[in-house]
Amino acid sequence: MFNAVTKNNKIRRITMKKLLAILLAVAMLAGILTACSSDSATVKQGVKNWVTYLTLANEMETFNILYSQNNKELQVLTNCFDGLLSQDSRGNLIPACAEEWGTEDGGKTWTFKLRKGIQWVDMNGNAMQEVKAEDWLVGLEWVLNFHKNAATNTSMPIEMIEGAGDYYTYTAGYTPAAADADDAAKEKAAKAKEKFEAVCAKYNLDPTPLTEEQGKALGLDLFKTMVGIEAPDDYTIVYHCVAEIPYFATVSTYNCLYPACQALIDQLGVDGFLACTNENMWYNGCYTITHYVQGNEKVLTKNPKYWDDKCALFDTVTYKMVESGDVAYQMFQAGELDYIELTESNLRTIYNNPDHEFHNNLVEARPTKYSYQIHLVYDKHFEDGTPDTNWNTAVANENFRLAWYYGLDATPYLSRTNFINPQKCANFCYTMTNLVSFSNGTEYTARVRELLGITENSETYARVDAAKAAEYKEKAMAELSAKGVTFPVEVDYYIQGSSQTALDTANVLKQMFSDYLGDDFVVLNIKTYISSLATEVRNPRLASFFINGWGADYGDPQNYLGQETYGQDNAYYSVSYSKINDATDPELIATYKEFTEMVDKANAIVGDMDARYEAYAQAEAYMIQHALVIPWYKNVLWQLTRTNDYSHVYSLYGIQGNKFKNWETAEDIYTTADYNKFAEDYNK
Repeated sequence: MFNAVTKNNKIRRITMKKLLAILLAVAMLAGILTACSSDSATVKQGVKNWVTYLTLANEMETFNILYSQNNKELQVLTNCFDGLLSQDSRGNLIPACAEEWGTEDGGKTWTFKLRKGIQWVDMNGNAMQEVKAEDWLVGLEWVLNFHKNAATNTSMPIEMIEGAGDYYTYTAGYTPAAADADDAAKEKAAKAKEKFEAVCAKYNLDPTPLTEEQGKALGLDLFKTMVGIEAPDDYTIVYHCVAEIPYFATVSTYNCLYPACQALIDQLGVDGFLACTNENMWYNGCYTITHYVQGNEKVLTKNPKYWDDKCALFDTVTYKMVESGDVAYQMFQAGELDYIELTESNLRTIYNNPDHEFHNNLVEARPTKYSYQIHLVYDKHFEDGTPDTNWNTAVANENFRLAWYYGLDATPYLSRTNFINPQKCANFCYTMTNLVSFSNGTEYTARVRELLGITENSETYARVDAAKAAEYKEKAMAELSAKGVTFPVEVDYYIQGSSQTALDTANVLKQMFSDYLGDDFVVLNIKTYISSLATEVRNPRLASFFINGWGADYGDPQNYLGQETYGQDNAYYSVSYSKINDATDPELIATYKEFTEMVDKANAIVGDMDARYEAYAQAEAYMIQHALVIPWYKNVLWQLTRTNDYSHVYSLYGIQGNKFKNWETAEDIYTTADYNKFAEDYNK
């Protein structure tokens, strides 16, 4: 029997470094449901109708929150939907749809108690149906059903929830290898068939793959028998995990465990729900999307039926879609925006002129949750679909990659966003700083840097070693020339054609390749796409590498490292970007397999969190030492703003950080002195 903790027992001022330790403690307290709340103070709102902006490259591609894995959608949709839990300005877990939550068996089983009266509403805020526990079952079935959600957002449920992987495998079925397929494709098809038939045998199912129509027709009956989630009543949800997962409460903040309403799916149809618009979607969050014009403007309007009637919300939030940061800056100057992230040129202009109207308003933003990497593509193709053998052979060579790792000084790149403190943006690990810490207080990435022998330096990009870079370059050129690789190796890098900021940054990158690696070694070709990086570049495998970031979905290093493993369908970057599973070089594959084994061993450690973090740190250091992925930067921007960042939800995992809830704002632009005081008060 659970004993509910009273809602007056508040957890106060928990730092991100302490968050996981507290979660672990909660997880080990048998029979406790937790009801946490943040400190509630009167929020000062000088702005009632917030106006912000997004660049055209960040236009939304879906309104279905279950389907999205991209920040460009989630930063908007997190305002329109609530999951079980959320976070406050200090990263504390706080109630959302769930009032109470907990575990009584060390994290193997988690129970969430829903608040009553939450409403699904239409675009105009009309109540359509009460949110009930079964909506979480409907949402998870949708995510795990291959024919409904196309394998999006499946990795966490599959890894964590009993039977989730089985259900996904069953719905995905297998595709027989074509007679003319290569050996690797045939082997992959055979493994998929074997896995599918094993699941069918386990649950006594017909071993005939489902058609698309049959998959879309599946409801909850089979799902309930296979997957470890149940709704014993209308306001209770129980998850059965594959092992003790003491951080599972952090997972509940992410959209893979969000609800969906079966009545809406029945109304729109499966395809219609996937392709829903802002006008026919039902919402349960603090805002609805009342206006949307592709490439122009979107407006969020306060949900009049929102369950949290004591929180501070804007009447409306308007996103202006702009071509570039420079255009946004002009709009801010004209009083059309309440916030602006400064480009390098605008920051330099303001900073270097003490008489500038905004000189005393410059404020450094809090770091975002994203850790950015250079993701190399190991199976690149030309536009005609044929393999780019020259690049694929070169990038498979470890010395070639290490020349990049030690040679590329990121400082000019970092200065694009923060020329005042560029090394504050330096990133030497894959996992974002301050996600978790060891029990002795050692921050996880500090341990990774220790294993790599990197000491952060405020003056220089610490890992750069010109002598090592030259040595690896020489070795690579000799080894690869013997294999028929021609130099310089052509390196194709894609940006959106309409973005001047992206072009300026790409030109800086091109010059860096020339200055640090040499035109005799590599040549960076800047290429463009029109609107969709995925369909125009990523899927046809046209790029040599991508620079993109990963923000943790939950509080554990596994969420970073698990994206890069070999031969695992749920490894997002391996499957979608690096294409390592399609590489053929035996040494490269062996290195990736060794890294994957190290991650798997870390995953298996659940009782001793220090041992778990150490195992992950060893795996992360191994990945970086072999330059399988190259850490690049983290975002620390400068801004002009009418909002106090320290009042926002702040988290280094999940999607809650973009929620426009309980924001403190002022009619006038905040000053540097204002922000210094905010930081001082926050850190007391």
